[in-house]
Amino acid sequence: MGMTIAEKVLAGHAGRSAVRPGEYVWCRVDATSGHMLPALERLGVDRVWDPERVYMVEDHLAPPPTVEAANGVAEVRRLVRKYAITNFFEFGRGGILHQLFPENGMIAPGELIAMGDSHSTSGGVFNACVTNSAMDALYILAFGELWFRVPESVKVVVDGQLPSWCVGKDVILEIARALGTDFGLYKSIEYTGSAAAQMTLAQRWTIANMGVEVGAKFALFECDEKVEEWLSTRVSRPYAPVSADADAQYESTHHFDVTGLEPMVAFPHDPGNARSARTAQEAGIRIDQAFLGSCTNARQEDLEVAARVMRGRQVAPGVRMLVSPASQEVYRDALKAGWLEVLADAGCLVEHSTCGPCFGGHLGVLGDNEVCISSSNRNFQGRMGSAKAQVYLASPATVAASAITGQITDPREFLT
Repeated sequence: MGMTIAEKVLAGHAGRSAVRPGEYVWCRVDATSGHMLPALERLGVDRVWDPERVYMVEDHLAPPPTVEAANGVAEVRRLVRKYAITNFFEFGRGGILHQLFPENGMIAPGELIAMGDSHSTSGGVFNACVTNSAMDALYILAFGELWFRVPESVKVVVDGQLPSWCVGKDVILEIARALGTDFGLYKSIEYTGSAAAQMTLAQRWTIANMGVEVGAKFALFECDEKVEEWLSTRVSRPYAPVSADADAQYESTHHFDVTGLEPMVAFPHDPGNARSARTAQEAGIRIDQAFLGSCTNARQEDLEVAARVMRGRQVAPGVRMLVSPASQEVYRDALKAGWLEVLADAGCLVEHSTCGPCFGGHLGVLGDNEVCISSSNRNFQGRMGSAKAQVYLASPATVAASAITGQITDPREFLT
């Protein structure tokens, strides 16, 4: 009997010829993040298993907005020196970990990576099994291995021709709407199909990033020339892409034809509570804030489409729009291309690369009864500030169009 992508990766890292769903296996891990370094020190462990395969960044509260946060960053710097962590990215060299770490060679096809952040499923865009290990990242730091329960695999076949005005965000919101936000609970989701192959790497990246929003342990794509090209200047070590066997067994298979897909918007307070942007526009939902950023949708092409929508136009009176590129590399590319100038001319506040607005930590915190449309991944109650605020999720084009009109707006009239 054949194996799925996740089964092959886990078997290879467990030194096994095969594994089956439900088995528990110990696996070597190829890399992790340094989130648990303080706890490692408290346990008296004076070294990490491999300093070159531990990646560290301060992205959630960057730059520090409080004395407490500043002291925390100072502690991170001390621990980075103590444990000789070579891949440390701070402020000017930094960005959001799920963009920054792959940019700097952390992830390659066929690898197994576990680290301490929920949106680690993002790495599945590179044909790697990447997941959140939470507190277990402490064990990885010390020993370079971890136990896994082999997940059942689910196949999502995305076929058809994706309309020019729709992107990966619209696809994943439609999938979450149709299947619910728990269909992938502790499952490995494999995305395949003709439309998935047509998608840009950034569009797939958004879908993998929001794997955790549908409960996934892993959210995987196959390796192709788009992955190979992006990694060609970033990863020099050998790697082996992984494909599922023709006779691999899946718990379920779901088919989507995206040919007729419309731009989508997730209503509060659930990423699966999605409807068409056209329906939202008809409802006349006014906004106070628009946010283009996060590890979900703040890459080069996200900023480019927002600039295309906003060129020669202005953010509506009474609306503020925040823009935060996913990394300093993205920031520099957008600066050179002139997209940031277009956005600034339109009245956007272009910020540095940070997680701050996405989780309500600082920079753009929402007040009581305020409404925000965001390109991020979560719209849980209280996610971006006040529990009385409302957050809608949408693609960068929809966010930009809504900022111009002052209410949630179908972006197609700006993109035709």
